[in-house]
Amino acid sequence: MAILNSHKKPSLSRGITLFYLSVIVGVGAGFLGMSLALLLHWIQHTAYGYSLDRIISNISFYEGVSLASPERRFFCLFLCGLIAGLGWYWLYRYGKPLVSIKEALSGIKKMPFLSTVIHALLQISTIALGSPLGREVAPRELGAVWAAWLTEKVALSAEETKIMIACGAGAGLAAVYNVPLGGALFTLEVLLATYRWSVLVPALMTSAIATLVSWTGLGIESVYQVPELHLNASIILWSICTGPVFGYSAFWFMRIANQQRQNAVHDKKIIWKTLLNFCFIGLLALYFPVILGNGKSLVQMEFTNTASIVLSALLLFLHYIITWTSLLSGAQGGLLTPSLANGALLAGVLGGLWNLFWPTIPFAGYVVIGGAAFLAAAQKMPLTAIVLIFEFTHIHFDFLVPMMIAVSEALIVYVFCAEHFKKYPLCSA
Repeated sequence: MAILNSHKKPSLSRGITLFYLSVIVGVGAGFLGMSLALLLHWIQHTAYGYSLDRIISNISFYEGVSLASPERRFFCLFLCGLIAGLGWYWLYRYGKPLVSIKEALSGIKKMPFLSTVIHALLQISTIALGSPLGREVAPRELGAVWAAWLTEKVALSAEETKIMIACGAGAGLAAVYNVPLGGALFTLEVLLATYRWSVLVPALMTSAIATLVSWTGLGIESVYQVPELHLNASIILWSICTGPVFGYSAFWFMRIANQQRQNAVHDKKIIWKTLLNFCFIGLLALYFPVILGNGKSLVQMEFTNTASIVLSALLLFLHYIITWTSLLSGAQGGLLTPSLANGALLAGVLGGLWNLFWPTIPFAGYVVIGGAAFLAAAQKMPLTAIVLIFEFTHIHFDFLVPMMIAVSEALIVYVFCAEHFKKYPLCSA
């Protein structure tokens, strides 16, 4: 892991400036993340016609989609394809070139404010209508562009600017998912690859403040509702046996996903390709409404053990396919929750088979371990993935042991596959 080196001790006035800047970045990222989440819920409720009197309600997206008529589901996906195709085509044609957070952190390019905002709104709109991609990129991008804009108003060094932009991105993630520690760890482990004090403090501060701000509009409920779980020898043995399977599956999911994203079109073809893709998903949603959205419904379904082994396997296959085709069509979004959903579905299959011979484990136990292992390997963020699962579910810390075992094995297999298969034509993951 690369460590950023600092040879200068910041003066007191400099430290005060960075403190206040961290507070402002956290407040802004929290407000932006909360606003995007509220917009997503409003579009979902309006499009599918449920819980129209409250943006935040006890009715889940899956319940709302299931209550909608099949014709309405298909129309929403048709509209999703139309918005995706026309929106991103116009953005690529008339807007300033998009700059990723990674590119912004390199200091070579700056994120264009208006193009980034439009890009984020397109992601949220299409995901709300049923796109299978993750919603986490949009709040990260807005948090980063907000921090970048602020740093231009203050005379910061290149390194300090980089830290603030990364903290803004992590804080956006923290706000939209109610994961303060996960957001901070994402900044440290994924974006900056360092844990030194000058990064650790603002990362923790911005994510905590952003989460606090988001509570005012989104509440403090955990993302997933999980029954009480108790650890036993069977689930530890299961985690040892299945960890490599999650790593292998995550490798191929990400390898093909990366290839599809690289092959995506940005010209006029994106209009009909996204329309065709989302109409295909709309047809699938006539029979499997649970596949709509970023994958949260699939995860919750596995937590409640309402799917058979066969259905979990079928949904896993379909979710792989629609995620890949959406990326290839040119649609944009993240792969965090989709990866978690894949892990949950695979855990549903492997856990169901295990319970045929050793039926002593609550089904949700498989899902938290499998979800963490797949997510950690696919996104290359083991510590962040483990913490995210705990913050998503509020499960007991006893599950840290089997989770760490499965995550470690999954990462080993993922790295081995990346080295072994890199000589083959597909792009490396």
